[in-house]
Amino acid sequence: MATDPVQLAADLIRCPSVTPEEGGALTLLAHVLSNAGFACTRIDRGDVCNLFARWGSGAAGRTFGFNGHTDVVPAGDPANWSVDPFAGEIRGGILYGRGASDMKSAVAAFAAAAIDFVGTARPEGSVVLAITGDEEGDAIHGTRSILDWMDANGERMDHCLVGEPTCPGELGDMMKIGRRGSLTALFTATGEQGHSAYPHRARNPVPAIARLAASLASRELDGGTRDFEPSTLAVTAIETGNPASNVIPASCRAVVNVRFNDAHSVECLESLMRREADAAARSSGVDLDLKIKQVSECFVTPRGMLTDLVAAAVEAETGRCPELSTSGGTSDARFIRHHCPVVEFGLVGRTMHQADECVEVDQIRRLKAIYGRILDGYFA
Repeated sequence: MATDPVQLAADLIRCPSVTPEEGGALTLLAHVLSNAGFACTRIDRGDVCNLFARWGSGAAGRTFGFNGHTDVVPAGDPANWSVDPFAGEIRGGILYGRGASDMKSAVAAFAAAAIDFVGTARPEGSVVLAITGDEEGDAIHGTRSILDWMDANGERMDHCLVGEPTCPGELGDMMKIGRRGSLTALFTATGEQGHSAYPHRARNPVPAIARLAASLASRELDGGTRDFEPSTLAVTAIETGNPASNVIPASCRAVVNVRFNDAHSVECLESLMRREADAAARSSGVDLDLKIKQVSECFVTPRGMLTDLVAAAVEAETGRCPELSTSGGTSDARFIRHHCPVVEFGLVGRTMHQADECVEVDQIRRLKAIYGRILDGYFA
């Protein structure tokens, strides 16, 4: 009997796994996968729970892996929902609930596809499911912990598919073959506090930060490359923590986020930021400190066997040849790409993180069929 991905997705939604809470989601998956012959290992680190499941010994043949997450963002104000966000309710052929789009339905689809595939095809090789509870959070103890455990225990994937929602409009219109890098820069300007009526007796850090932010925001980093859209720089915060209108603050902070393509490295972007900060400090007479945090490099998986296999499976089930894209934010593929070639394909992401997050149940079934085709083709 075929495994129903819609029922499994609904059951997962009913697990309130708001990051970093496990909420019973990984326990449920371990039970379902163990009953299908997968060897399941919980990899818990810090306050995060993760699951590694393998079918096959790994001694012969290739290993194909799926990666996903069961943690979700908070539901927000329940009054903004027309349904209970953790009820897994189906109305008019649509499954509602937090995680329906991002990404419990995709986890259910690849789990169901893997269970049915190994139960009938008995491939010469292995199928791995690496599922984290820390993708929506800091992502420190999630997929990276699974990969560390795999390295320490001689486990490996030869190729991997991440089930993040990738389609902007219709199922099948886009897959991801890479991601831009991300860098967050924290600038702190330190001057001298004083009375706003006597600005000459103070050194005001606010104009220095304002001019620095304006200079950075107006800079065009590049015009894009073959595989990537143009890099972007956004000033996301300017803060003083100053509640008094008649006090010049002693310090002011700005936060800048850069999403960059393969025309840049972290080192060259940091050097640019430091030059801008040094120039602002010299012109204003305040001290400017720069700290770089939350860094991930950009990457692209070369077109070839894996990209062709996934694109062919998507087109066979949907009639659409997916665009091979590197757009969007970051995902756990940025960690996996150090381990093996990786691509991403999943559902339409229109409602992810919104109230009344939902997905058509037919999409979940079609996604399972796509994942099944990928496994068939990989082990043929």
